[in-house]
Amino acid sequence: MTLRLNRMKRHLVPLILLTPALAAIIVVIAFPIGRAIWLTFQDYNVLRPERSSFAGLANYLAVIRSETFWIALRNSLVWVGGAVSLQLLFGFLGALLLNQNFAGRYLVRGLLLIPWATPSVLVALMWMWMLDGNYGVINDILRSVGLIDRYVPWVAQPTTALPTLIVIDVWQGVPFFAVMILAALQAFPKELEDAAVVDGANPLQQLWFIKIPFILPTLLITTVLRIIWTANYMDLMFIITNGGPGFRTTTLPFYAYTTSYRRLDFGQGATIALVQALLLAVVIILYIRLLRRREVV
Repeated sequence: MTLRLNRMKRHLVPLILLTPALAAIIVVIAFPIGRAIWLTFQDYNVLRPERSSFAGLANYLAVIRSETFWIALRNSLVWVGGAVSLQLLFGFLGALLLNQNFAGRYLVRGLLLIPWATPSVLVALMWMWMLDGNYGVINDILRSVGLIDRYVPWVAQPTTALPTLIVIDVWQGVPFFAVMILAALQAFPKELEDAAVVDGANPLQQLWFIKIPFILPTLLITTVLRIIWTANYMDLMFIITNGGPGFRTTTLPFYAYTTSYRRLDFGQGATIALVQALLLAVVIILYIRLLRRREVV
């Protein structure tokens, strides 16, 4: 009897201790997700909830048949692919430079975090002023050095609106990659580098065959985290372009927001958000499989 009680205590005590955390997870995560999934099957009237009715798959069919949805999906792919790949490239190069010994390197490392630590709303307002087509400082600089002959409305014309937002996001996101990769490079064993030098490996060979494989887990984890964050990020679109011109900067999260809170169609808005979540889940699954194939985890 005593042995049975001891076994019950060993099983119950962890559950009791985890109860507050499980309750918080249910309230903060599980309930909103369940609510969103429920909304996707509803013709929801936000002004008169009692008049809401079951819609079946109507919201999903409406979203799939919407031309705007496919435009937003294409914009999201360009937005995430362009921003994250450039952040990875310049963050990696920045980490290599910051890993060198030079005077004032600690100050430079601290200053590098300023774009990342700046609130997104402030970043959007700052760049909106600098990119203004009439008096923006960016146009003034480019014209003074002869790169352009007239002021360009960077965020107001279809061909440059989304690329401009990508540049802004790269400016803000590069420090994240640089700091994460720098931390991994700082943990690189000096003995491996010394052994590579003895074996006659040049700096480029050391980087490609030794350092990159060593920091590969950090590269993969940081990239996937940034993909998720960038895919859900819509501050720049909301403040600078409002999804325009036309739908050139309308991404899936912005389209879900406008559908829900401007058209008051919470059913379709939740459906768009759920579709995006499923697409991100596919990315995460592919990421885990990639890690297992490379025996990173």
